[in-house]
Formats: sequence, structure tokens, C-alpha cells
Amino acid sequence: MGVDSGLPDFRGPEGFWRAYPPYRALGLRFEEIADPVHFAADPALAWGFYGHRLDLYRRTVPHKGFEVLRAWSERVPMRVFTSNVDGQFQRAGFTDDQVAECHGSIHFLQCIVDCGQPVWPANGVTVEVDEASMRARSPLPTCPECGALARPNILMFGDAEWIPDRTADQLRTHKTWIRELRASGAALAVVELGAGTALPTVRREAELASAASGALVRINVREPEVRHGRGVGIAAPAASVLTTLGGLLTA
Repeated sequence: MGVDSGLPDFRGPEGFWRAYPPYRALGLRFEEIADPVHFAADPALAWGFYGHRLDLYRRTVPHKGFEVLRAWSERVPMRVFTSNVDGQFQRAGFTDDQVAECHGSIHFLQCIVDCGQPVWPANGVTVEVDEASMRARSPLPTCPECGALARPNILMFGDAEWIPDRTADQLRTHKTWIRELRASGAALAVVELGAGTALPTVRREAELASAASGALVRINVREPEVRHGRGVGIAAPAASVLTTLGGLLTA
């Protein structure tokens, strides 16, 4: 979904290294830099990666496909379930209570020592990054309660320190909405956009949500096949398919 807005594709080491060449020289793959260990061992390296992404996501304009989804949400009850941490759905006009971010969000921070400070917004937080080395310059974000280093409230690889409270609230709202929809007898159409199989969280949710009384539209350039339940796969980019579907439904 984000790639069509110009965001980098992290699938496979080559895709990641094309977006961030300094990590090729260090031999670091995405799953190695996107873990919580570096915040304790090398904070400048950790915040170099996440600080750059925070700035990139703030500057990125959501593509036209987001506008189509917003238009649909004004006509029928609709929610978003996403593993993206970029906040693009909210930037496109969806409210926080319409979105469930199962892996958290880069736009919220947490204390690395879990001092009791609740997760807080990253509003106003900027991190200066040397793009040649992808290392952050001081000062780095800190906890407003205890002064310890802060980190993004994102579920990283091998992450036992993630504070899931904000996401747990979103998921409770999401599951309640689906239960009430089913109880009303309404059918559910699930439009899945660019969800991969390496981390199948979104695919699994889409298949489960559409299994009882709905259908699945799987829009995916690489892996569009629908093997379980009712559905159709479309092997094309999210933005172009959504724009086309939006025009057809309007017509």
C-alpha cells in the first residue's frame, strides 16, 4: 500500500539495501536493524533508522487510492486493519478509532525501561540523521517521566519490550465491530491491499474476517491467489486498482 505513495519496499535484503545503502556496507538486513536490541546497545544506530523513517512518513502524501477508501467509508460502515506503522491512513483522513495498527505506530513513543509512563505521541519530536552513515545525532528522544531513552511504539523483530496497550485498545474496538456486524446479519467485504506471506498477520485477519459471511478481494502484485473461501485475486498495484474500482462503483 505504501509503495504506491513512494515509500521503500523492504521485501528481501536487496530491496531494503536499495533504500538504505549504508546498511549494505554494514551487512545489516531489515530484520536485524528493526529490532529493539540496538536501542540499548547503539542508540544512534537505532534512531538513525527510525528517525529517518519518521521524517519520511511525515513528508509522504498518501496516494489516490486512499481517497477512494475514504469515499467508501462515507457510504458504508468501514474499518482499517493494518500492519503498516507509517500512519498513512490517518494522514489520509481516517480517524484513530477507525484504524487498528496491529504492529503499532512510529508516530507514538515508549520508554525503553518501561518506567510506567504510558505510550505518548511523537508530535514535535525530530531526529537529525546523518544519511551517509545512517546514524542519529544527539539529542535523542527521551521519556518525559524518567528521562531514559525513548523508542518508537512499534512491534519489532524479537521484541519482548513492546508496550501493546494502545494497539490492544484498537484491536478490541476492531473485534467488537466485526462481532456486531455479524450479529446484525450483514455481509462483510474485505479488501486486502499488498499483504505479504512472510509476515501473514494481515492475510490471516482478512481470511478469518471474510470466512463467515463475506468475500475477499486480494490486491497484490506478487501473491494475489485466494486459496481459502470466497474471493478474487488481482495481480496489480493497490493505487491503480482502487482508483479503477472507485470509478466503476461511482458509475
